[in-house]
Amino acid sequence: MSRHAANPSLAGIPALEAFFSRHARVAVLSGAGISTASGIPDYRDASGDWKRSPPVQHRTFMTSHAARQRYWARALIGFRVLNEATPNLAHHAVAELERQGKVAGVITQNVDGLHQRAGSRRVIDLHGRADLVVCMSCGARQMRHALHGELARRNPRWLDAARADLAAPDGDADLETDFSSFEVPDCDYCGKGIWKPDVVFFGDNVPTRVVESAYTLLEDSDALLVIGSSLMVYSGFRFVQACVREQRPVACLNLGRTRGDELFTLKVEAPAAEVLHALAYS
Repeated sequence: MSRHAANPSLAGIPALEAFFSRHARVAVLSGAGISTASGIPDYRDASGDWKRSPPVQHRTFMTSHAARQRYWARALIGFRVLNEATPNLAHHAVAELERQGKVAGVITQNVDGLHQRAGSRRVIDLHGRADLVVCMSCGARQMRHALHGELARRNPRWLDAARADLAAPDGDADLETDFSSFEVPDCDYCGKGIWKPDVVFFGDNVPTRVVESAYTLLEDSDALLVIGSSLMVYSGFRFVQACVREQRPVACLNLGRTRGDELFTLKVEAPAAEVLHALAYS
């Protein structure tokens, strides 16, 4: 009997062990599902459908002051969960597999920075980092907590609405109310710019240099492992397509349906934290 047979959630480990044995250096593509064990909710259900309203569109954020009021009011509530999250067993396992030379690096669709905090060294933040903000006029950057401090001073009553169950994966919050009184400061460097999280919003493009770095990682790897992503967003799915075109095997560790199910060499439906921890430390 397999040493994992007593625990059905670990039944896929032998297949993943064999996948890593056949392929010396595996690139990882991670999505929101790897961070759920850290208390950060994901966007989609097991069928790949939205669990909550879709995130703000880039064009809407840039052209509508009301949209920015709504975004920053909700972020003042929701970002606390993202900011206070810590790496879980899955993040630490990926870092350990990299240390062992089995993982070549990570392309992450997440903006939470948890791979780096767990010790992963080669991490490509496909959609940016939520802990930074950038002025869309002058390019100035600052840590997000500094802007949130200013938002809190200007809008103290909004802090009372802070609830973990309202949080979304990108630091947003599922809250609908009248946001018209919420004060949003302009950039204090140029005096007129719009502060935006240093992340790729829906409707925006991933910077070319980031995409090129991700393709370079794939070229340095023998195979790809998708962890915790439904691949419904093309920015991540294209890397699966690229591997298939170049005949690099792709495995997937994810609960529920994904856009790439017909393309995988192997798919394991099990909790990422338990499986990866067992894989890295067995």
